[in-house]
Amino acid sequence: MSHHFGTIGVVGTGVIGASWTALFLARGLKVIVSDPAPGASEKLAAFLEKEWPTMEKLGLSEGASLENYKFVPSIDPYLEEIDILQENAPERLEFKRQLFAHLDANTPKETLLLSSSSGLPASKFVTDCKNNPSRILIGHPFNPPHLVPLVEVVPHPATGDAYAAKAMEFYKFLGKSPVLVKKETPGFIANRLQAALCKEAYSLVERGIISASDLDTTVTSGVGLRWALTGPFMTNTLGGGGSFKHFMDHLGPALQSWDGDMQENAFDFSSEKFESLGASVQEWMDKVDVDAVAKERDDFLLQFIEAKSKATTLK
Repeated sequence: MSHHFGTIGVVGTGVIGASWTALFLARGLKVIVSDPAPGASEKLAAFLEKEWPTMEKLGLSEGASLENYKFVPSIDPYLEEIDILQENAPERLEFKRQLFAHLDANTPKETLLLSSSSGLPASKFVTDCKNNPSRILIGHPFNPPHLVPLVEVVPHPATGDAYAAKAMEFYKFLGKSPVLVKKETPGFIANRLQAALCKEAYSLVERGIISASDLDTTVTSGVGLRWALTGPFMTNTLGGGGSFKHFMDHLGPALQSWDGDMQENAFDFSSEKFESLGASVQEWMDKVDVDAVAKERDDFLLQFIEAKSKATTLK
């Protein structure tokens, strides 16, 4: 197979690390995996067996095989042979700081060190790295990584441009849709967008304006359905007859008035508000088979991603 990414290291095999491992294997890569948690090896093997038929549906690369990974008690003896490492350790600052100082000190200077951190910027945990911190950056996936194409590539201020470019190239090779975040910001991009939408959703439901079920329908049958194909800027441009300026001229004043109301009624995240909201949502969830919903979602994702990949203008 024609690629130059060599052997991939995976540290941490929770939900994200296991999912990355499945994708790396499906793309024909050799993978060395480590996780100190009891039973981690068995859990990973079970996950890979369960998800491999899904990877087959998505399409396997030449040489792809479940035989191409090795689970090891410690990654340390293998650090010299790893070309790219994807870290998926707990989201704890001091833990990541110590881990990356160790990885930086014990890997070849050019090994690309990527973190799946979902909110901690790399600048916070590279502080003790003395070897080559410029090759460390965030490669934050959208869960589950083996299905959802988005990866947020987030360099820290001292990350070298060549390493950021290599990370983008690596994720594109995997079939992902990476985006380059030009400046570090807490939570990165997708989580901030989700947080903004969820904050307003929580407010509308908690204030009794709409039920949680109908709020979700508003997103899945309207906003989310459209945004899955054309994001906010393209959707606005289409709504403006092909002109983003026309859209803003036409709807800008209304957006401003809605924003004032949203600010005034913003969800305040206090414990009593969460309790009230939680009770309302749980009443709905008690009537739903959540596992069936998750399976249905994943089955649809497969079909949707396949269909979208054939629509060249939406790439």
